[in-house]
Amino acid sequence: MSGGLSIYGGDMAEAFRFLDSLSANNNRQWFQQHKDDYEAVMRHWLVQLQRLIDAMSEWEPRLSGLTAKQCAYRIYRDTRFSPDKTPYKVYLSASFSPRGRMAHAPGYYLQLDSRPGELGLYGGVWCPESAVLAKLRRAVVDNIEEWEELLSEPQLAAGYPGWCGVTLKTVPKGWPRNHPQAEYLRLKDFGKFMPLQRETFADPDWPLHVAGMFRPLKPLVDFLQYSIDEDV
Repeated sequence: MSGGLSIYGGDMAEAFRFLDSLSANNNRQWFQQHKDDYEAVMRHWLVQLQRLIDAMSEWEPRLSGLTAKQCAYRIYRDTRFSPDKTPYKVYLSASFSPRGRMAHAPGYYLQLDSRPGELGLYGGVWCPESAVLAKLRRAVVDNIEEWEELLSEPQLAAGYPGWCGVTLKTVPKGWPRNHPQAEYLRLKDFGKFMPLQRETFADPDWPLHVAGMFRPLKPLVDFLQYSIDEDV
């Protein structure tokens, strides 16, 4: 690619082309040579993210007033403590919670990825602090009927099967090994994932469609948030 990108309407093809090229050339020299391309992709990405936020705000009022810049993540990797020293992510991503891209708060997450199986929608809470995780486990056990009812909602169960994240091999310390809710007690992340195909983003109105795909996650996100906020 050279001379800038031709991005218009709801066409995300150029974003995927850029990510594909970056994946094959993940180095600073190539990135600097294609900085104009990246900036064009980001301008379009932020416009579309704002459309998504506005659409989600119709059923998730806690997102009202958020801006795309508050939710979008940087493409630059923090390599200080990682054996992988490639300088850039090969995906675009954004997290939507009342606090923007607050990684450890219950919310919604979109990853536009060049790698198969990594492109999709996420909802829940990731890497909560140990005290918060303990609180969530207790909330699930104490409200198991409500919890299982929301998980069995047809749209959520069909679109977001299983759990995404880290799971312990055994029930955590302090709980019986044969606890009836062992499946949930072993979770370290309470997250759901819906894989998507690139074709989803070929529609100029993809932000409206993706907002609808996120909506079945709201009861789960609500449960996690009020469980965290609840006084002990």
